[in-house]
Amino acid sequence: MGEHVAVFAKGVAMGAANVIPGVSGGTIAFITGIYERLIRAIKSIDLTAVRLLAGGRGRAMAVHVDLAFLAALGLGVVVSVVSLARLLEYLFVAHPVLLWAFFFGLILASIYYVAKTVQRWSAGPVILLLFGAAVAVGIALVRPASQNDHPGYMLVCGVVAISSMIIPGISGSFVLVLLGNYLLVLGAISDLNLAVLVPFGVGCVVGILALSHLLAWVFARYHDAAVGLITGFILGSLLLIWPWKHEVVLLDATGQPVLRKGESVIAGYDWFLPSGLTGEVLAAAGLMVMGVVLVVLMERAAVKRPG
Repeated sequence: MGEHVAVFAKGVAMGAANVIPGVSGGTIAFITGIYERLIRAIKSIDLTAVRLLAGGRGRAMAVHVDLAFLAALGLGVVVSVVSLARLLEYLFVAHPVLLWAFFFGLILASIYYVAKTVQRWSAGPVILLLFGAAVAVGIALVRPASQNDHPGYMLVCGVVAISSMIIPGISGSFVLVLLGNYLLVLGAISDLNLAVLVPFGVGCVVGILALSHLLAWVFARYHDAAVGLITGFILGSLLLIWPWKHEVVLLDATGQPVLRKGESVIAGYDWFLPSGLTGEVLAAAGLMVMGVVLVVLMERAAVKRPG
């Protein structure tokens, strides 16, 4: 029971992270120690699972796909999205600098602990770290493409969006903005536009199943290289999470801001350094430190916890 509660709490954290543009749910999964287990569980949703279920062996199927883990994690994500996420959305609008600062501290401290899992920092992991950081920074600097509802492109959007959601350091919603179809997908969900949702959904399913198999294979054979690359992704994502920035809003064909629930959709950022030690700057610095301390305490508790 205690393990399921812990997994549920990590699901809550993942769900909350998905509300914040630039923060990846995959990052939260990685720094809380459940990432590889999550990938293995998703990978196990295969023909064997289908055969077990069709043969009336529900308990064996549940063990095969690690269903208890997936259920606890999924419940945490859902509870977070419908409850805690609303608070985070309010804080993101009312106190964005302070919220960004707290997440910046969390992610900054996490980089050290993620990097520690590399058994040997040879040239390969170091090069992949630099490459991953460059990719994450490049994504942050790219301006959005134009909207495109062609079924083939929608399928690609589904593959890329769901893949980036489970790759630490890369925000799936932000990538969808860059692909030009963020508003299109949101509108299709609201209007149940199957012409858009079907190819996008197929892309999501293909992407998450294919990537889970690929990631499981990579982690089994090239663990240090994979962690080095992911460390780079997380390091590069700090640019998106930097608290002091001006938002660049997404514009429609007429030059007007694109809105979602009355708020402008963010297409990118212009970053800057704070000009002085104001009260907000000091509070943000304190929250950065708090985020770092929280990660350190969580890691120490994890080390002391038996098993």
